[in-house]
Amino acid sequence: MSGGSAWAGAAAAVATAGYALCSRRLTTTPITSAMLFTGIGLLIGPLALGLIDLAHDAGPVLALVEATLTVVLFTDAMTVRRSDLRTEGFVPLRLLTIGLLLTIGAGWLLAWPLLPGLTVWELALVGVILAPTDAALGKTSIADPRVPRLVRHGLKVESGLNDGMVLPFFVLFLAGVPGTAAAEEGAAGTFWRALVLSTAIGAAVGLVGGTLLPRAQAARWATTGWAQVFILAVAAAAYFPAVAVDGSGFIAAWVGGFAFAAAMRRTTPRDREPRPDPTATAEFAERLGELLTAVSFLVFGAVLLGPALQDLTWRIVLYALLSLTVVRIIPVALSLLGTGLRLPTVLYAGWFGPRGLASIVFALLVVEEGVPGVELLGQVVAVTVGLSVLLHGLTAIPLATRYSTWHAHTARTTPTLREGAPEPTPEQDDRPQRPHPADD
Repeated sequence: MSGGSAWAGAAAAVATAGYALCSRRLTTTPITSAMLFTGIGLLIGPLALGLIDLAHDAGPVLALVEATLTVVLFTDAMTVRRSDLRTEGFVPLRLLTIGLLLTIGAGWLLAWPLLPGLTVWELALVGVILAPTDAALGKTSIADPRVPRLVRHGLKVESGLNDGMVLPFFVLFLAGVPGTAAAEEGAAGTFWRALVLSTAIGAAVGLVGGTLLPRAQAARWATTGWAQVFILAVAAAAYFPAVAVDGSGFIAAWVGGFAFAAAMRRTTPRDREPRPDPTATAEFAERLGELLTAVSFLVFGAVLLGPALQDLTWRIVLYALLSLTVVRIIPVALSLLGTGLRLPTVLYAGWFGPRGLASIVFALLVVEEGVPGVELLGQVVAVTVGLSVLLHGLTAIPLATRYSTWHAHTARTTPTLREGAPEPTPEQDDRPQRPHPADD
């Protein structure tokens, strides 16, 4: 390890420790973990101290972000139940189908006039990379109990699933770019290995793991601590075989999370024992995912955002702003037509479109593949995510407060409001607060 990398590691450790010590206090401020870690990344990157850069540290950087996305995809998939899409599921279903497809298409078409020099498939990659949302960047928007449950539920499910749902598009669009490994494999080979085979591997590993764990717990063979470590082992067991056969480890991990949770819930417990709860078992994996995500934003600030800020153009900034507004809000509005939801709700859901971890990982994978337009593509993604970290972080609390105030007033005068009545909440002070980290 070089001296610069060692100091970068020390900076990451200090940042993590500092945030941990102040985490409760920071929940009452507009400062999010993503903002703090991205800012420290800018400080240690080429823009300032130069302790880390992608040219010399590509291996560790890619390993970190790929491990992070694998854990997040697996645990996010574990938390989704079929009932989430049956009970009041019209919001996430519309956002994940009509909304997601329109977002990818709008991002693709808008990139055409604003990002000259990129090929059709590279423009498509820009659209798909910036389509998934990241709830961590605006957690108050979906965690504030004053926001209608219908909206919180819909946005949470959407954010938990759309990063996995864009993976097939990302893999296929990457295969269309000449010179990449996926292109050499061909569309048919990519479809078979990345989609079909990876899905089968993830499903098989998840089903086996989700069947074995509750039985081991019921037999008193597995301790609570190691049962939680088992989750990470299953995620890795899904990821690595898919990579070994030149498939998509991310697709395998995502599918594996669904299969694992489904198998656990189907397991019949012994008499007088509660049915296994996958989300309770995954608590350690989720906390590890949060830690890795925070460090990934530090790396993002250093190796992607810092260099991008050194060579900004008006086209890049304009596309980033439009990506966070028009490209998100219009598809959301179109996808929610006919649902009976009011305009403030549609605008609230439309603004809740933070771009984060998945976009960062996809951009770095494009760098690794050596896509011809990688420099411009990386700049666009970096600036878009950077603006999202800032804007969604700063607006989460005030917009949640304003929207919930509108909802409470409208619900009193309109009993049949589609968003539903406000939920009873415990007495609390007037200051809007983010949920405490222990309760996320």
